[in-house]
Amino acid sequence: MSAPAIAPPDPARLGPQDVVTLGVHGMRTRPMRAVLSALGIGIGVAAMVAVLAIPASGAQALHDQLAAMGTNLLSAGPGQTMFGEDAKLPDSAVPMAKRIGPVTAGTATGKTGKSVRRNDKIPAEETSGLSVFAGTPDLMDVLGGKITSGVFLGPATQSYPTVVLGAVAAARLGIDHVDPAKPTQVWIGEQWFTVIGVLSPMPLAPEVERSVIVGWAAAQQYLGFDGHPTAVYVRADESEVDNVRQVLGQTLNPAAPNEVDVRRPSEALAAQKITDNTYSALFLGLGAVALLVGGVGVANTMVISVLERRREIGLRRALGATKRQIRGQFLAESVLLSGLGGAAGVLVGVVVTAGYALSQGWPAVLPIGALVGGVGVSALIGAIAGAYPAMRAARLAPTQALA
Repeated sequence: MSAPAIAPPDPARLGPQDVVTLGVHGMRTRPMRAVLSALGIGIGVAAMVAVLAIPASGAQALHDQLAAMGTNLLSAGPGQTMFGEDAKLPDSAVPMAKRIGPVTAGTATGKTGKSVRRNDKIPAEETSGLSVFAGTPDLMDVLGGKITSGVFLGPATQSYPTVVLGAVAAARLGIDHVDPAKPTQVWIGEQWFTVIGVLSPMPLAPEVERSVIVGWAAAQQYLGFDGHPTAVYVRADESEVDNVRQVLGQTLNPAAPNEVDVRRPSEALAAQKITDNTYSALFLGLGAVALLVGGVGVANTMVISVLERRREIGLRRALGATKRQIRGQFLAESVLLSGLGGAAGVLVGVVVTAGYALSQGWPAVLPIGALVGGVGVSALIGAIAGAYPAMRAARLAPTQALA
């Protein structure tokens, strides 16, 4: 009797650790090629992480900024008459605004029509884009502004030829601080005015940043100011801001409420942030293109790898490796290659975001979705890019591969 046939053993299954080991071995045999292939993926992921994280950091900085300055500030200015002429606010606009119940504070500035120059030798037409405004001592309290150097206008100085410079005005005039021992002067109209203070940036009132502030009484006495405000600022109870906004125009100018332009400065900042996000979407698209190009590079690398390792594939098939195991080996290598590139890209994106946020004085916000998604998307692209090379390797017959 002939001996019974012995069935061949079932092919061993590769565990996850074995698959990873094979994938890492493939990258270690050609490290420079692996690095260059992962570079494209890393650049794309870094760009996408930075594009998502930097606007998030800016939005958080804006939120913190508005929370500190308050979103309950309203401003009103003169619009135009029905004949297309510039309207005027009555000189009683601020007292009338304070009569509105929810209004907690109010102040105003008035444009004097004069220009400011560093000295009297500069031609009058050289204004540097700066304006001269009349203001009252309570302006900083209402706007939430701060003094960088010196002091603001007070009861003892608002009637004298003294000025306070906005942040932009100070930079353009070349005056960054106030020295009480040697006070700096600027030329306004036909008279010298002494600089007593420099303001910090005021995002809610950019017109104040680009101006110099003269006391209300001094502006009338020395500059011929007519006393009509050109901007009225009011603070209202947070829950009543919208209601105050609806009645502010007719309160300031009952005879012609349609000639009053009422605004909420915090909305302008939010709109500006939306505009910035449009550019972020553009760069996000560019990052996606870079990621796609990186995926093509990985696919090309894996195709070449399959061609170069035909003998290895044939030997493994001859020793009993199944098509599934060969396919898993190359697919794991592709996913690992892209995943490592994605992880490096996430790290670069974090560093870029942190550095940019630090340079802008923003809090560094790193969305978890962007960090996890960066690695996940890169791994997915690696799986897609490696699918065809892996199937091509699995279809190689042992005799054909070893030939």
